Amino acid sequence: MARLFSDLTHKKLRRFRSIRRGYYAFLLFMLMVVLALTAELWASNRALIVKYDGQFHFPTYGAVITGNTFGLEYQYETNYRELKAHFAEQAKHAPTEDHNWVLLPIVPWSPFEQDYSTEGFPPTAPSISQQHYLGTDSSGRDILARLVYGFRTAVGFAFIALTASYTIGVLLGCMMGFMGGKFDLFFQRFIEVWSQVPFLYVIMILVSLTQPNFMLFVGINVLFGWMGITWYMRTLTYREKVRDYVLAARAQGAGAWRIIVHHILPNTMVMIVTLAPFTVVANISLLTALDYLGFGLAPPTPSWGELLRQGVNHLDAPWIVASVVTAVSLVLITVSFIGEAIREAFDPKHFSRYE
Repeated sequence: MARLFSDLTHKKLRRFRSIRRGYYAFLLFMLMVVLALTAELWASNRALIVKYDGQFHFPTYGAVITGNTFGLEYQYETNYRELKAHFAEQAKHAPTEDHNWVLLPIVPWSPFEQDYSTEGFPPTAPSISQQHYLGTDSSGRDILARLVYGFRTAVGFAFIALTASYTIGVLLGCMMGFMGGKFDLFFQRFIEVWSQVPFLYVIMILVSLTQPNFMLFVGINVLFGWMGITWYMRTLTYREKVRDYVLAARAQGAGAWRIIVHHILPNTMVMIVTLAPFTVVANISLLTALDYLGFGLAPPTPSWGELLRQGVNHLDAPWIVASVVTAVSLVLITVSFIGEAIREAFDPKHFSRYE
């Protein structure tokens, strides 16, 4: 079987694995991403499995199942915690029968669900008996569920914005460096002018004019996020286009697009790989900051910034600010460790040199 990567790439991957701090941080971050993507399986108010009258139901990723389906006296979506208690009560009165049962997630609360069943008003402290393991916020919503779903939103925002920004910036930067001349000069002036547009003011204006949503913030971030990588790729392409391998490709009749994609881009990939983790950190921090300032996603969208604002406004409930600060710090430190390890492992000076 042909090898998927070249020998040089295998050397870089082995070096990355040898950097223990970055390697274990990468494994931890991937575990967090997987847990966030599968959050409905362990942090949701929908049951994983319901056995009723000999039939199995799987509500987690299915359609809404009304209460009368399971013998309850209402036609809106089933409250599976109440259904579990109802089945348990039936089992007490008929211990010899084949009982119905409900399997709930570890955290049986959705990030939007409010719980006012406890004494007093929210926020409430962490409670194992109530299965609010990190407590509730000022609206009675489970903090752990909102942290998990907020992380999924932040990571999705970071990676979508990263992909779009780098696609634009890398291609434009390579074209500027390779073509030079008026094309390069025009986009230099354009970037200089566009970079002076105040990012925060644009956010404030658009949020006041329209309903803020996920794709709106992705689009705004892409509009301003492509310029940084463009300068790097332009500089690297200027350096690479005079190398012997590029001149040889030109002599053999290769076109500009083929030279950029098949020759220059693979030899400048180290810059993309090195900067990507730090861009992810910047994007997560950006969305968190916007939500904290009140210019972010519309409530009740789960958001770390919104939780942080609640924690600051309710210092008498320290579990709120402690939970979100710990989560934000863990993610940002983890991604930073990954970025440092990638930068060291993919440093071309360790594996090659130009004569």
